Amino acid sequence: MKVGLVLEGGAMRGMYTAGVLDVFLENNIKIDGIVGVSAGILFGINFISKQKGRVIRYNKKYIKDKRYMGISSLIKTGNIINKDFAFYELPFKLDVFDEEAFEKSNTELYAGVTNIETGKSEFIKIYDCFKQMEVMRATSAMPFVSKVVEIDGKKYLDGGTSNSIPVDKCKELGYEKIIVVLTRPIEYRKKPANKLLTKIKYKKYPEFVECLNNRYKMYNSTVEKIIDMENKKEIFVIRPSKNLKIKRIEKNSEKLQEMYDLGIKDATDKLKKMKEFLKN
Repeated sequence: MKVGLVLEGGAMRGMYTAGVLDVFLENNIKIDGIVGVSAGILFGINFISKQKGRVIRYNKKYIKDKRYMGISSLIKTGNIINKDFAFYELPFKLDVFDEEAFEKSNTELYAGVTNIETGKSEFIKIYDCFKQMEVMRATSAMPFVSKVVEIDGKKYLDGGTSNSIPVDKCKELGYEKIIVVLTRPIEYRKKPANKLLTKIKYKKYPEFVECLNNRYKMYNSTVEKIIDMENKKEIFVIRPSKNLKIKRIEKNSEKLQEMYDLGIKDATDKLKKMKEFLKN
């Protein structure tokens, strides 16, 4: 029976996911495939390469570095997350991602991206993180604060805008037992976007404008569906047990640690029930 893992995005809220996945690594939880978007993918790859602690380590070390992310990068490069530093210098040189271990793993990885010309989600299978680094950039390229990422002639932005929690995609790919890791507490619901700002910024891409304007509806209906599936024991869900205040681009390393620690706590608390779910 194939076990699939669905990972929500959320920028620095993804520290929660990092904590959860490090507990999975400690307890040898077997996952056959990961389907996710944005930070879920950026941090989830470290589960496949078995690099426990890497996510919290490099983020705490470089979060205040102007080369990494923030307004300085946005002004200089047009990307709030610096392309050269975050996606190339850091994983290739400063805190090296274990590409060899990733390639040897039997765990599949599917990164969700949003085609801004169609407004639809697409999923790209990652075989080589280093060679497909532009896909990693595309899945996490937040609207309004990121340049469009072009891959094979297609224009992409953040995968979470069109499919925030890809449970249906995970089922479509044939995974029978599904674990979902969310980065928002159960009571959270999205609010409508600023339609005027969206229309001005992306007037050349009307399908993407519609996607952004309807994102809150899509997200909220997906959350309700997940709650229903969870109650029916069709999926297993791990979500923050409390609402921690953390910015998408958080510069406070203590808050990153707090979010990571909550992920460890919640995953540890749910470990026994999760194992029972997988066994049954």
